[in-house]
Amino acid sequence: MAEFPFYLFAFLTVVAAAGVVVNRNAVNAAICLLVSFVGMAALFVLLEAYFLAVLQVLVYAGAVAVLFLFIIMLFDVKGGDPRKPYKKIAAGSGLVALALLTTGLLSLAKHGQLVSADPATVPAAGANLKTFGYQLFTTYLLPVEVTGFLLLIAMLGVVVLSKKHLEETEARSQHSGGKV
Repeated sequence: MAEFPFYLFAFLTVVAAAGVVVNRNAVNAAICLLVSFVGMAALFVLLEAYFLAVLQVLVYAGAVAVLFLFIIMLFDVKGGDPRKPYKKIAAGSGLVALALLTTGLLSLAKHGQLVSADPATVPAAGANLKTFGYQLFTTYLLPVEVTGFLLLIAMLGVVVLSKKHLEETEARSQHSGGKV
């Protein structure tokens, strides 16, 4: 039973990541990316790396996915043909939700409490905040700085592209006599 949550969240993460690649609609792809990030956070929780799980949700799911959605809405990206949800997909999602609910209730009824990990297990690397911070700013200092620099470049690129988009919109409105 201990492997079931791992396989569930791993499957969710992989399917959502595939949804990012396959989706033609940019907003749906961004939502799939958000689900993939949350699935990864759940895997971190299973590894007892709670700090990394919180960072995953706050930084990636909270900031990066919202930034992607903001950029998509800023540039008014048109996706592929929007399709109505299929009844089979809705029924499948309902069955998965029912299976998860049933599994949780059976586990609660059988044990009288939720099953937790054995306290004698060794915590995952990164579970301790002091160790994580030490490793982050000593061993992994260069990748952290490179990542920060790449995020700065991406932010500047968004500003430049949005300014270009704004200038083009203003130029079109001036040529058309104020009508866009």
